[in-house]
Amino acid sequence: MLEGGCHCGAVRYEVTGEPNHVSVCHCTDCRRCAGATGVAWAGFPIENLSLSGDTAVYCSTLGVERRFCLICGTGLFYTSAEAPAQVDIQIATLDEPEELPPTKHVQLADAVGWEATLHELPGHQRFPGQD
Repeated sequence: MLEGGCHCGAVRYEVTGEPNHVSVCHCTDCRRCAGATGVAWAGFPIENLSLSGDTAVYCSTLGVERRFCLICGTGLFYTSAEAPAQVDIQIATLDEPEELPPTKHVQLADAVGWEATLHELPGHQRFPGQD
């Protein structure tokens, strides 16, 4: 069992079983909805998810629902009419996201060009000067 939730704690969830995919999506919708270059997702049978707290729904495209916390706005789940028995969970909202490392990138055709060179940038454990 894995547990997770939103930033403010108003929404908590548990998911059981093995995911049917674990990937980082770079599509334009994911980027814009999350405000990030890519979003890591894990797909589970929807009956394996239990939820406490209220979420809001945003239909980002036809047949797609994205659920997020009503209070803090954290994006949590994605469902699609194309796969109604599946829920995708944003891996970064897990209490222990290290438990589900992505196994592939998807929708790279939409990736921002400079993503390919991010690994070349200098890195800091905190902010520069605070290392």
